[in-house]
Amino acid sequence: MTELRQRMHDAMVLRGFALRTQESYLAAVAALAKHYWRSPDLLTPAEVQDWLLHLIVQRKLAYSSVNQMNSACRFLFEKVLKRPEIRFDIPMAKVPKTLPRILSREEVRRLLAHAANLRARTLLMLTYAAGLRVSEVCALQLTDIESAPDRMCIKVRQGKGGQDRYTMLSPALLETLREYCRVSRPVTWLFPNPAGTGPIDATTAQRMYCAARDRAGLGKHGGIHTLRHCFATHLLESGVDIHTIQRLLGHSNISTTLRYFHLARHTMTGTLSPLDKLDTVLR
Repeated sequence: MTELRQRMHDAMVLRGFALRTQESYLAAVAALAKHYWRSPDLLTPAEVQDWLLHLIVQRKLAYSSVNQMNSACRFLFEKVLKRPEIRFDIPMAKVPKTLPRILSREEVRRLLAHAANLRARTLLMLTYAAGLRVSEVCALQLTDIESAPDRMCIKVRQGKGGQDRYTMLSPALLETLREYCRVSRPVTWLFPNPAGTGPIDATTAQRMYCAARDRAGLGKHGGIHTLRHCFATHLLESGVDIHTIQRLLGHSNISTTLRYFHLARHTMTGTLSPLDKLDTVLR
């Protein structure tokens, strides 16, 4: 696997794949090799297809995870092994579209109030106040917080798709950040790992969210990404236009942002059913 892994890594680097995509693709191919205990370049397309089916039926993995592994296998055979004649008889599975749970403003307040400590509360507050992905909030550095009165923004480095962007810095959040920095005294990373050698990992941030969620009695559904959904939905309910929300979230396609129309309450409340406009109603 060593030589093949290096070739696949180099091929992804040359094509500008994001680091997380590289890691996911390499992990998928390693899992394929472990399943058969053979090098992936010795496997047939039918064996790869059987493995993907095994992931869905026996392992019961989410379709989004299987789709990613499918893409990794296609990349391996077509781009690395130079076998474009191979065609997998595996259509990319449709990922069921389910609406995420949105917390009310009162529920967000309860969540923040039940954070384990100042560090956890600051991280969760920052995620919600700026609409960040968990990877983005973990990777923040002190210099990314631009608190000058004429700036008041947060720089997000290398977000999804390798794009930098700016998002808002709330005055209430800035006050909490200053308190957190006085107590914790971070040097480079805003939320450093225990060793201080890099940023906190996403798993730790997820645990902070789940612990606060459980203590607040908000149920077991959803992870820290819920706060990003809440950010967008609450802005939309407050009358912020969809294009501004798109820029703050870092969405490259407006259609991704438009799904929040389905979640905003103001798009349903106050709207009359056509039944209510009939002159008479049969009972």
